[in-house]
Amino acid sequence: MAEILAQVARIEGLAMITIRADLTRAGDALAEATGLPIPGPTGITTDGVRSLGWMSPDELLLILPQADKAQAMQSLDQALTGEHALVADMSDARAVFDVTGPRADDVIAKLAPVDLPRLAPGTLRRSRAAQTAAAFWRIPGGLRVIGFRSTADYLGLILSEAARPGTGLAPR
Repeated sequence: MAEILAQVARIEGLAMITIRADLTRAGDALAEATGLPIPGPTGITTDGVRSLGWMSPDELLLILPQADKAQAMQSLDQALTGEHALVADMSDARAVFDVTGPRADDVIAKLAPVDLPRLAPGTLRRSRAAQTAAAFWRIPGGLRVIGFRSTADYLGLILSEAARPGTGLAPR
């Protein structure tokens, strides 16, 4: 029996906070509140525990341990006092999967129109995985995939199926 191409694991225990604001005006305050540099367009910054991803010109996504969510929400609200801004807990709206192993890129390539060789560390790519919205970025040993919780079962299934040998990739 052939080995799987990559490991697919659903990641629990993460909080996700959407931040909507004028990033040129509030960027310094947001960087201080999150403890992370503000990423440029299509970027993601991390300290190994928390990540801050660029989602659009006025939107960031902060991903951090669930236990740190309340303090982060308070810090963000304080940092954005006086700004036209939104800080929203999106933890229950998203699902996260890690695809790791030597052929993790091949698994994602089977599902998404993403030029993975050009997806450098620190880059976040919003796209689709089969027919569901997803975002991808590099983590040690593979890729992190985030999608909507409403499609989490489907996303987990297609990632797992794409990781099985004989589902569209020739052996190396």
